[in-house]
Amino acid sequence: MARRRPDESDIRIRPPRSTRPRSKDRPEHKSAITARVVTVDRGRTLCRTENGIFVNAMKARELGKNSVVVGDLVNLVGDTSGMEGTLARIVGVQPRKNSLSRTIDDAGAFEKTIASNIDQMLIVAASANPEPRHGFIDRCLAVAFDQGITPIIVMTKSDLADSRHFLETYSSLDVTAFAIHRGANLSEITKKLAGKSSVLIGHSGVGKSTLVNALLGGEHRATGDVNDATGRGRHTSSSAIAFELPTGGTIIDTPGVRSFGLEHIDKSRVIGSFEELQPGLALCPKNCSHDEEKCGLNGFIADRPDLQRRVAGLRRLLTASAQPIT
Repeated sequence: MARRRPDESDIRIRPPRSTRPRSKDRPEHKSAITARVVTVDRGRTLCRTENGIFVNAMKARELGKNSVVVGDLVNLVGDTSGMEGTLARIVGVQPRKNSLSRTIDDAGAFEKTIASNIDQMLIVAASANPEPRHGFIDRCLAVAFDQGITPIIVMTKSDLADSRHFLETYSSLDVTAFAIHRGANLSEITKKLAGKSSVLIGHSGVGKSTLVNALLGGEHRATGDVNDATGRGRHTSSSAIAFELPTGGTIIDTPGVRSFGLEHIDKSRVIGSFEELQPGLALCPKNCSHDEEKCGLNGFIADRPDLQRRVAGLRRLLTASAQPIT
């Protein structure tokens, strides 16, 4: 009997060695320490340990790309001494309590996370030069209510224009607002930031980095001027970075935002943050948009002037994606 000639079915192809784990038993990293991410820049991550030591680290391959952002609590192994020339390794990211994310536009599927584990969001807008935009602030507020982040509106350059009329739009949401200018007393803002993790977000040129420098008492971030031809600010910050405040707490400065899509938010969580309106929401028909004639909120607030303002604020947030950012 003739010997059978082997064919392709007899050949067993093994995966490349670079993608095949050496063992099915992966390390548990029981000796890993916890640290908070301060900044991420071109693949290298600066972390601050619980002892206040700053450690340079790189991500383990299995974590994947864009898996670590400022504010994350991570697990570090390797050389965590923080000495010059040392490099630790991030082997895990602890669960986030919330995150500040955006999509490129309202139809975009790609979600970009800016920061995580945030207590407060400082929405920074200029009273003038560049002109403030309701659309951008509406979108930021929608994300804040979606993620359980306390929003604070900060109007800079108040010496150039009066922002009180602009801020009246948000009185129904009971959002804390400040109007400041260069050299102003920041004691009230400092009290709000003490002991909290706060993030600054806004267009380029509105004064985010200038505010950070004033809070920290030094030139920690580069600042720039507004372009006279376009009326927009120049990008002076290329990555987000967290600073420890002298009074306690953390402030995260972020690069200027030009687009802020809301494709990723869950409107049910925005609605759920208005606890006093839940009895009225229970009267709504199925798939109610909460801005129509048959909405249960209309009858619920008919003789409740105190709640009419809150419903107006809720409806503004639910239609934030319809507001242009520019």
